[in-house]
Amino acid sequence: MNKEDFIFGTRAVIEAIKNGRPVERVLIKKGLENDLFRQLFDLVKENSIPFQFVPLEKINRVTRKNHQGVLAFVSAVEFADIEMVVPGLFESGVEPLVLILDQITDVRNFGAIVRTAECGGVHAIVIPEKGMARIGADAVKTSAGALHSIPICRSSNLASAINFLKDSGMKVVASTEKAERNYTEAKMDVPLALVMGAEDTGISPAILKLADEQVKIPLFGNIESLNVSVAAGLMIYEAVRQRG
Repeated sequence: MNKEDFIFGTRAVIEAIKNGRPVERVLIKKGLENDLFRQLFDLVKENSIPFQFVPLEKINRVTRKNHQGVLAFVSAVEFADIEMVVPGLFESGVEPLVLILDQITDVRNFGAIVRTAECGGVHAIVIPEKGMARIGADAVKTSAGALHSIPICRSSNLASAINFLKDSGMKVVASTEKAERNYTEAKMDVPLALVMGAEDTGISPAILKLADEQVKIPLFGNIESLNVSVAAGLMIYEAVRQRG
C-alpha cells in the first residue's frame, strides 16, 4: 500500500474530511472515547463515510506511527454523482453509455476495466460504496491514468442507482453466464448501462434481478469464466460496434 493511500491521526482525518478529500473508509480503534473522537465521529456520520470499529492490531498493520487509533483510507480520485452526470449527458444530446461494477475487488482488474472503458467512450462508471477494489495509486497505475479522465460514481445503494438509470430511460444489460442469449443479440445502440460482476461470485442476485436483459459471452474451452476485465471489454466494444 502506498503512503498516499491513507491518513492517520484524529485531527488529520478531521481536516481531510472538512477539506473535501475523498475519504473511502475510516478505521477507529474499539473503545476510543474523547472529545476529538466525538467530533470526528459526527463528521463521519454527517458525510455518510463508511467506518469500522476495529482492534488496534488492524490499524497497526497499516502503520505504527502515531495514529491515535484513527486511520482513513483515501481515494486517488474525486467521486462524481451519477444523478448529476446522466442528466447532463442527455441534455448535451449524448446517448449515455454507463458501466456498473458489482463486487469487483481485484485492483488490477478494476484498473484494467477503467482503462478499457475510457478507450471505449464509456461516460461514467458506477461502483458500490462497499465490496469494491480500493481506488489508490495501484488502481490509477493499472488504469494508465484513465481513472482521472472518466467519472467514477460511488453509490451507497447500487440498486437505487440502477433504478435511477432505468427511470432516466436507460436500458440495463447484465453480463452473466446464467443467461440464455449471447451478448451480441442484445440491442445496445440505445442509452445503456452495462453491469459486470466478479469472476467468482458474479453479479449479486438483487442487482441481477433489476436488469432489463441478461446476456452471456459464449465459452468454448474448459475454463468456466473469462477474466472480468476481458469480459467487460467485449461488452463495451459490442456497444461501440452497434453504435457505429
